Amino acid sequence: MKVAFHTLGCKVNQYETEALKEQFKTDGYEIVSEDDFADVYVINTCTVTNMSDRKSRQYIRKMKRVNPSAVVAVTGCYVQVSPEEVAAIEDVDVVAGTNEKHKLLRYIEEYRTAEKKQYHVKDYEELTEYISNGIVTSMESRTRAYIKIQEGCNRFCSYCVIPYARGKVRSRNPEEIIEEARGLIEQDFKEIILTGINTALYGEDTEMGGIEPLIARLNALDGDFRIRLSSLEPTVINAEYVKRLLQYDKLCPHLHLSVQSGADHVLSLMNRRYSRDEYLEIVKVLKDFDPLYGITTDIIAGFPEETEEDFRDSLRIIDQVGFCKVHAFKYSQRRGTVAAEMKGQIPGPEKNRRSQMLIEKAEESAQLFYKRCEGATRRVLFEEYADDCEMITGYTDNYIKVYVAGNEEMLNNFYDVKLIEEYKDGMKGELR
Repeated sequence: MKVAFHTLGCKVNQYETEALKEQFKTDGYEIVSEDDFADVYVINTCTVTNMSDRKSRQYIRKMKRVNPSAVVAVTGCYVQVSPEEVAAIEDVDVVAGTNEKHKLLRYIEEYRTAEKKQYHVKDYEELTEYISNGIVTSMESRTRAYIKIQEGCNRFCSYCVIPYARGKVRSRNPEEIIEEARGLIEQDFKEIILTGINTALYGEDTEMGGIEPLIARLNALDGDFRIRLSSLEPTVINAEYVKRLLQYDKLCPHLHLSVQSGADHVLSLMNRRYSRDEYLEIVKVLKDFDPLYGITTDIIAGFPEETEEDFRDSLRIIDQVGFCKVHAFKYSQRRGTVAAEMKGQIPGPEKNRRSQMLIEKAEESAQLFYKRCEGATRRVLFEEYADDCEMITGYTDNYIKVYVAGNEEMLNNFYDVKLIEEYKDGMKGELR
């Protein structure tokens, strides 16, 4: 029996797909490419924007065209938020919400037996328990491994549908996290990336005292590896909290610190619970620790009631912080959120204009960051050959993609590299 997977969206979804693959392999399934003929197709969906929903529907129909008699199972956030909409798609045989992913194999077998569409979606208020998929022992990448540490979010930013897709905050058992990390390190994974729906909320639902005790335990594990946080929300942490994290030597000097807007007026409308100045206080702590600390972020263009001056504040904060990467998004009106009902919705053409300006400013910020890094020596974990196979690539500790002349023996190993100049989507370097 052959099964193919297609995953949309975030790193949490990617992690969960890896866990599903292990379950299917244990049950005797052969994992094949999504473009191959398979008996079962699993689509793990995203719903963060309207475009995500559209892509999810496109892939559902695409899979059925490859093998019209295949079982098509759909799970993930789009299913959780719009279950009837997904169930109404003729090509879908199994519908499973976010807290039902771990039972997907069983539901597929039940469909095969009964030849009746399977529908298993709980209300988001019922998503109150962390469901473990067991210990993940392998990843598609052979260098970097994601570990999911928590589920859910209770921040309820006014534009965001994710709390309705993932439910309340619940943290994974730390012993299971440590066991999974230890196993992956023993398999020679050199970078452990902690991920979750809102990683900064890890431990908030328990007496574990936040994410810092977990990082301390991971930092103490034996082995030549590094730890990277996929993101931390300034809605949860502050400058003093970040100072405590800087003591751990295996923790990469890089954070995805989502700002969303540079204007206090818009941050208030977004229910982001911090000010521009508070965000910049966190940035100062990071830059004082390492002037080349890598900070990546998200910024939304065209949020309801965003004035031209508000938007200019977002452009200015890019200059002020010196981000190494900015993900620029146009505001997407999501049914069921507070922002969708706000007055002052920005017309599409204006959102397009602002988004394009953000993208151009983001590119300029990345180029300036690379310029500041010229001549610096950073530790790089090499991962793969570049597309032209003349160089190998990897990432610095502060999250710059680096290209150097090298060979296969260098892959999945750390090297000190002097950064020379901007090159392609990163920098060219030479070994020290």
